[in-house]
Amino acid sequence: MNPVTRIHSRTAVLADENIDTDRIIPARFLTTTERAGLGKLCFHDWRYQPDGSDNPAFPLNKPEAKGCSILVAGRNFGCGSSREHAPWALLDYGIKAVICSEIADIFRNNALKNGLLAIVISEAEHNWLLSHPGIELTIDVRGQFIALADGGHVPFKLEAFARHCLLNGVDQLGYLLQHADAITTYEKKLEHAA
Repeated sequence: MNPVTRIHSRTAVLADENIDTDRIIPARFLTTTERAGLGKLCFHDWRYQPDGSDNPAFPLNKPEAKGCSILVAGRNFGCGSSREHAPWALLDYGIKAVICSEIADIFRNNALKNGLLAIVISEAEHNWLLSHPGIELTIDVRGQFIALADGGHVPFKLEAFARHCLLNGVDQLGYLLQHADAITTYEKKLEHAA
């Protein structure tokens, strides 16, 4: 996992509420544990028409959304069943951060564990971002704020351990492996005490 310290991008907006994990990546595609290639399946049934061509009505298919790595989503994003494939698909698609007034807890935890920044902000700030697609934002993970082009700042909170892992580019296992020597020393101490 690469460290996530700052993200600078224009925003793409998916204003629909209650976008569930099956809409992010349909269950029929959960047959792999490989992350690579899931981006082409992200929002599959919404993004493509039955003949496989791009759906021109899908907001992320519009020219102004191309290259955006910050997604401003409608309320209750990531609800539904737990699946790590959802953040994997978003990351492989090119989304590095999701901003919303309400993000489903399980999705948010899965996202943060996999290096996808899932940010919850106030409803008023969220509504403002929804109504201003394509604006440039800078997300500062260390400072826990979103910098607006006009100089304004929108604060957000991250759980301390998730923030540490993002800033250092490690997942939970990577964090434990960083402490392998201390774990081994402790185990040997227990062995000798027995």
